[in-house]
Amino acid sequence: MKILFLTRALNVGGAERQLVALALGLLKRGHEVAVAVFYPDGVLEGELKEAGIPILSLAKRGRWDVVGFLLRLIHMVRSYRPDVLHSYISNLVTVVVQPFLTSTKIVWGVRSSYMDFSRYDWLFRVSYGLACRLSHSADLIIANSHAGRRDHVADGYPEKKMVVIPNGIDTDRFRPNQEARVRIRAEWGVTEDEELVGLVGRLDPMKDHETFLEAAFALSQSRQSVRFVCVGDGHPDYRAMLQDRARSMGLGDRILWAGTRTDVVDVYSALDTLVSCSSGEGFSNVIAEAMACGIPCVVTDVGDSRLVIGSLGELIPPKDSSALARGIQRLLDHRMASAEVRKRIVDRFSLEALILKTERELLDLFLRPGKNSL
Repeated sequence: MKILFLTRALNVGGAERQLVALALGLLKRGHEVAVAVFYPDGVLEGELKEAGIPILSLAKRGRWDVVGFLLRLIHMVRSYRPDVLHSYISNLVTVVVQPFLTSTKIVWGVRSSYMDFSRYDWLFRVSYGLACRLSHSADLIIANSHAGRRDHVADGYPEKKMVVIPNGIDTDRFRPNQEARVRIRAEWGVTEDEELVGLVGRLDPMKDHETFLEAAFALSQSRQSVRFVCVGDGHPDYRAMLQDRARSMGLGDRILWAGTRTDVVDVYSALDTLVSCSSGEGFSNVIAEAMACGIPCVVTDVGDSRLVIGSLGELIPPKDSSALARGIQRLLDHRMASAEVRKRIVDRFSLEALILKTERELLDLFLRPGKNSL
């Protein structure tokens, strides 16, 4: 097959790492693969370029660069003529190019479940509503979680066109690394006698860093050895608000703001416990990646997080800082065997399974006669 992936940018993030791994895997299995990006020069582009996968830039100039962007997209897709156009997150734009494609099959990606719309602006809410109405135009919709499929079907997505393919973790890459643990902790000024609790993810309201800060404050009052780190970045105003709040709580140097890291595989090994306190998720890469590195997790019961951790971690309600603090404390007091935590991911969520299941669904679609229309 000739497959064109479509995404906003190849910056550091769970969805972006999944796209890179999937594109490389499909290339190795003999398919022709390219990736079109709204915004070029993402840090993950290099890995694809080294493998010979073209990065096609749409040179979007900002949120309101709409007409020129769509014209460039139409021209690009008509020139490349893929058998499959697989949008990764940015699904709505495929509706615009679909009338110009005579035989290309359209695949949408769904990588979220519950969304708290009160935390986002009007344009996001309008876009989601349109996506629900126009989702029937897709030939196939791949959700990365059962929760995501269920929630989107309830919102109007076509049930018969939706399949679930869980994320896959490269467990050869994500594995315990003692050398990385020592190096990263030294870089951050964290001694081996201290306990390090981390939240890895973009600074975004859905990740609920505010609840993390409240739990960190509660723990810091009773546990002098514990420190915290937030790995990831976001809008400058939101970052400043979170950092101001941490200072007002008196957390001071008990919390580190590490920003975006390209060595996230090493970052996991530096932690004693990982927290995912999101108010909404599909399949959390961060949880599975951390577990593959042998790190136990405290996670909110959203999306498929319960399915990922099984009995090897702490499951708590969203937006409950007291429950989060108790969960972290239990994991720090009763350390789990690293090998057991890792084994769950190796056995259940392999990268090979992601690649083979996606290939099977795309081939079935590619070989299916006819084409859907709006």
